[in-house]
Amino acid sequence: MSKIIRIGTRDSELALWQATTVQQKIEALGFDATLIPIKSTGDQVLDKPLYELGITGIFTKTLDVALLKGQIDIAVHSMKDVPTQLPKGIVQTAVLERAVTSDILVHKGSEFLESEKPATIATGSLRRKAQWLHKYPHHKVVDLRGNVNSRLLKLIENDWSGAIFAHAGLERIKLLPKDAISLDWMIPAPAQGAMLIVALEKDEFSKDVTQKLNHHNSEITTTIEREFLRTLEGGCTAPIGALATIKDESINFIGTVFSLDGKQKIDIKKNVPVQSAKGFGEQCAKDVLNKGGAKLMESIRNENSTLH
Repeated sequence: MSKIIRIGTRDSELALWQATTVQQKIEALGFDATLIPIKSTGDQVLDKPLYELGITGIFTKTLDVALLKGQIDIAVHSMKDVPTQLPKGIVQTAVLERAVTSDILVHKGSEFLESEKPATIATGSLRRKAQWLHKYPHHKVVDLRGNVNSRLLKLIENDWSGAIFAHAGLERIKLLPKDAISLDWMIPAPAQGAMLIVALEKDEFSKDVTQKLNHHNSEITTTIEREFLRTLEGGCTAPIGALATIKDESINFIGTVFSLDGKQKIDIKKNVPVQSAKGFGEQCAKDVLNKGGAKLMESIRNENSTLH
């Protein structure tokens, strides 16, 4: 009898949707799997912005510990929440086929976008905040934390004009409003829209099973984006966006870093053949650092240290 693969997941509706999707795919391969929901630190501490908590992997650390303790066999994550450096003994086994990567604005009427009047937008992301202020410097951006459901509720309860979400997250749990506006000008978080499976390096059974779920092109593009992030030394403490896409055996990449107030911006657009994917994200990041990104990242670090 083959063993039952225990799938560790956060206990939010979206996380459970993702883990259930993985469970169904594993069972479709002929293996048994069960869900083990675990509450993460990121879901428990909601009174501070993420960047003020100063912890990498705030949504993934609890699952990492459960994995290392042998309480679960694999963990399923929103890939954009996962630190670019996995803990020792834990390995990436699969990136599922990526969903839509864009951000969207959920709003209470979009007229304010055409006006010069002040408006308030909510988001817990430094990347979204900086890009929004870059485009709408006369707006105010307030912090918004919690799972997707609670963030939507907070938007209803407050006098904000709108809030920014990942398109994929709302679509997955069928909460995407018909009038939501796609922010196609906003560069997404590295690996946004992708789901990641990790397992213990020594667990050959779980690795073999889950590797069958890997989507090759999604793995290539998210690897490039996360390499870009890691080389810039980003994490969730800097407004960094990155998107790699594959078309006709060519990789198109756009990456950006903003100052915290959104006033400064350094970006890069490049394309290479698919066979040149290795190290491409790192090279793009080095180009950004050489274009003034190193100085900008230093000022962001200094600003963050005074905030803390």
